[in-house]
Amino acid sequence: MAGGEAAERKILVAVDESEQSAYALSWCLKNLVTRNFRNTVILLYAKQPPPVYSAMDGTASMERYSNVVANSVMEKAKRLCYEVDDVKVETRVENGDARDVICRMAEKLGVDMVVMGSHGYGLMKRTFLGSVSNHCAQNVKCPVLIVKRPKSTAPTN
Repeated sequence: MAGGEAAERKILVAVDESEQSAYALSWCLKNLVTRNFRNTVILLYAKQPPPVYSAMDGTASMERYSNVVANSVMEKAKRLCYEVDDVKVETRVENGDARDVICRMAEKLGVDMVVMGSHGYGLMKRTFLGSVSNHCAQNVKCPVLIVKRPKSTAPTN
Protein backbone atom coordinates (compact mmCIF):
# COMPACT_ATOMS: atom_id res chain seq x y z
CA MET A 1 0.00 0.00 0.00
CA ALA A 2 1.98 2.91 -1.30
CA GLY A 3 1.21 6.35 0.06
CA GLY A 4 -1.28 5.06 2.63
CA GLU A 5 -3.71 4.02 -0.09
CA ALA A 6 -5.93 1.08 0.85
CA ALA A 7 -5.62 -2.07 -1.22
CA GLU A 8 -8.61 -3.32 -3.20
CA ARG A 9 -10.39 -6.44 -2.08
CA LYS A 10 -13.27 -8.24 -3.81
CA ILE A 11 -15.47 -10.46 -1.67
CA LEU A 12 -18.07 -12.66 -3.33
CA VAL A 13 -21.01 -13.37 -1.04
CA ALA A 14 -23.41 -16.11 -2.14
CA VAL A 15 -26.96 -15.12 -1.19
CA ASP A 16 -30.26 -16.97 -1.27
CA GLU A 17 -33.62 -16.90 0.52
CA SER A 18 -32.31 -18.48 3.73
CA GLU A 19 -31.64 -16.97 7.14
CA GLN A 20 -28.20 -18.62 7.00
CA SER A 21 -27.37 -16.57 3.93
CA ALA A 22 -28.48 -13.31 5.57
CA TYR A 23 -26.45 -14.17 8.66
CA ALA A 24 -23.33 -14.91 6.57
CA LEU A 25 -23.66 -11.56 4.77
CA SER A 26 -24.16 -9.67 8.04
CA TRP A 27 -21.17 -11.47 9.57
CA CYS A 28 -19.05 -10.63 6.54
CA LEU A 29 -19.99 -6.95 6.70
CA LYS A 30 -19.24 -6.74 10.43
CA ASN A 31 -16.02 -8.76 10.46
CA LEU A 32 -14.37 -8.59 7.04
CA VAL A 33 -15.24 -5.20 5.59
CA THR A 34 -12.72 -2.80 7.12
CA ARG A 35 -11.32 0.60 6.31
CA ASN A 36 -7.94 -1.06 5.64
CA PHE A 37 -9.25 -2.10 2.21
CA ARG A 38 -11.30 -0.63 -0.58
CA ASN A 39 -13.92 -3.35 -0.37
CA THR A 40 -16.17 -4.49 -3.15
CA VAL A 41 -18.86 -6.91 -2.05
CA ILE A 42 -20.29 -8.88 -4.95
CA LEU A 43 -23.67 -10.36 -4.12
CA LEU A 44 -24.31 -13.50 -6.15
CA TYR A 45 -27.67 -15.24 -6.46
CA ALA A 46 -27.92 -18.51 -8.41
CA LYS A 47 -31.31 -19.11 -10.04
CA GLN A 48 -32.10 -22.74 -10.58
CA PRO A 49 -32.99 -23.37 -14.21
CA PRO A 50 -36.67 -24.19 -14.63
CA PRO A 51 -37.57 -27.78 -15.41
CA VAL A 52 -38.19 -28.49 -19.06
CA TYR A 53 -41.91 -28.79 -19.75
CA SER A 54 -44.22 -27.88 -22.58
CA ALA A 55 -45.14 -24.23 -23.13
CA MET A 56 -48.68 -24.85 -21.84
CA ASP A 57 -47.72 -25.76 -18.29
CA GLY A 58 -46.89 -22.39 -16.74
CA THR A 59 -43.14 -22.31 -17.28
CA ALA A 60 -43.36 -18.57 -18.03
CA SER A 61 -45.09 -17.88 -14.72
CA MET A 62 -42.46 -19.99 -12.92
CA GLU A 63 -39.75 -17.88 -14.56
CA ARG A 64 -41.49 -14.66 -13.47
CA TYR A 65 -41.75 -15.98 -9.92
CA SER A 66 -38.06 -16.93 -9.98
CA ASN A 67 -37.19 -13.38 -11.06
CA VAL A 68 -39.33 -11.92 -8.27
CA VAL A 69 -37.56 -14.10 -5.70
CA ALA A 70 -34.11 -13.14 -7.07
CA ASN A 71 -34.98 -9.44 -6.97
CA SER A 72 -36.33 -9.73 -3.43
CA VAL A 73 -33.20 -11.52 -2.19
CA MET A 74 -30.94 -8.95 -3.83
CA GLU A 75 -32.86 -5.96 -2.43
CA LYS A 76 -32.68 -7.38 1.09
CA ALA A 77 -28.95 -8.07 0.72
CA LYS A 78 -28.25 -4.60 -0.72
CA ARG A 79 -30.07 -2.96 2.21
CA LEU A 80 -27.74 -4.79 4.62
CA CYS A 81 -24.70 -3.62 2.64
CA TYR A 82 -25.80 0.01 2.52
CA GLU A 83 -25.74 0.12 6.32
CA VAL A 84 -21.93 -0.14 6.09
CA ASP A 85 -19.77 2.82 5.10
CA ASP A 86 -17.18 2.66 2.37
CA VAL A 87 -18.25 -0.52 0.63
CA LYS A 88 -18.95 -0.82 -3.07
CA VAL A 89 -21.75 -3.26 -3.86
CA GLU A 90 -22.21 -5.18 -7.10
CA THR A 91 -24.94 -7.70 -7.82
CA ARG A 92 -25.01 -10.73 -10.08
CA VAL A 93 -27.90 -13.07 -10.79
CA GLU A 94 -26.79 -16.13 -12.72
CA ASN A 95 -28.68 -19.18 -13.92
CA GLY A 96 -27.58 -22.67 -12.93
CA ASP A 97 -26.84 -24.95 -10.03
CA ALA A 98 -25.50 -22.93 -7.08
CA ARG A 99 -22.37 -25.10 -6.78
CA ASP A 100 -21.35 -24.49 -10.37
CA VAL A 101 -22.41 -20.83 -10.47
CA ILE A 102 -20.42 -19.89 -7.35
CA CYS A 103 -17.28 -21.70 -8.49
CA ARG A 104 -17.49 -20.29 -12.02
CA MET A 105 -18.15 -16.70 -10.92
CA ALA A 106 -15.41 -16.73 -8.27
CA GLU A 107 -12.96 -17.67 -11.00
CA LYS A 108 -14.38 -15.32 -13.64
CA LEU A 109 -14.51 -12.28 -11.36
CA GLY A 110 -11.11 -12.93 -9.78
CA VAL A 111 -12.39 -12.49 -6.24
CA ASP A 112 -10.13 -12.55 -3.20
CA MET A 113 -12.58 -14.50 -1.04
CA VAL A 114 -15.93 -16.28 -1.16
CA VAL A 115 -18.29 -16.04 1.82
CA MET A 116 -21.31 -18.29 2.17
CA GLY A 117 -23.66 -19.56 4.81
CA SER A 118 -24.01 -23.14 5.91
CA HIS A 119 -27.48 -24.65 5.94
CA GLY A 120 -26.28 -27.19 8.48
CA TYR A 121 -27.82 -30.22 6.79
CA GLY A 122 -27.37 -33.50 8.59
CA LEU A 123 -25.61 -36.50 7.10
CA MET A 124 -28.66 -37.87 5.28
CA LYS A 125 -29.69 -34.61 3.62
CA ARG A 126 -26.09 -33.85 2.70
CA THR A 127 -25.75 -37.32 1.16
CA PHE A 128 -28.78 -36.87 -1.09
CA LEU A 129 -28.72 -33.13 -1.74
CA GLY A 130 -25.00 -32.51 -1.55
CA SER A 131 -23.38 -29.60 0.21
CA VAL A 132 -22.93 -26.43 -1.81
CA SER A 133 -20.47 -25.04 0.72
CA ASN A 134 -18.38 -28.22 0.76
CA HIS A 135 -18.29 -28.35 -3.04
CA CYS A 136 -17.18 -24.72 -3.24
CA ALA A 137 -14.58 -25.14 -0.49
CA GLN A 138 -13.08 -28.02 -2.50
CA ASN A 139 -13.21 -26.39 -5.93
CA VAL A 140 -12.82 -22.61 -5.63
CA LYS A 141 -9.22 -21.48 -5.94
CA CYS A 142 -9.44 -18.56 -3.47
CA PRO A 143 -10.21 -18.80 0.26
CA VAL A 144 -13.79 -19.82 1.09
CA LEU A 145 -15.30 -18.75 4.39
CA ILE A 146 -18.31 -20.79 5.49
CA VAL A 147 -20.25 -18.93 8.17
CA LYS A 148 -22.39 -21.01 10.52
CA ARG A 149 -25.01 -19.41 12.71
CA PRO A 150 -24.41 -19.95 16.41
CA LYS A 151 -26.89 -22.47 17.77
CA SER A 152 -28.37 -19.81 20.06
CA THR A 153 -29.46 -17.70 17.06
CA ALA A 154 -30.44 -20.53 14.73
CA PRO A 155 -34.13 -20.72 13.86
CA THR A 156 -36.09 -23.53 15.46
CA ASN A 157 -38.17 -25.81 13.27
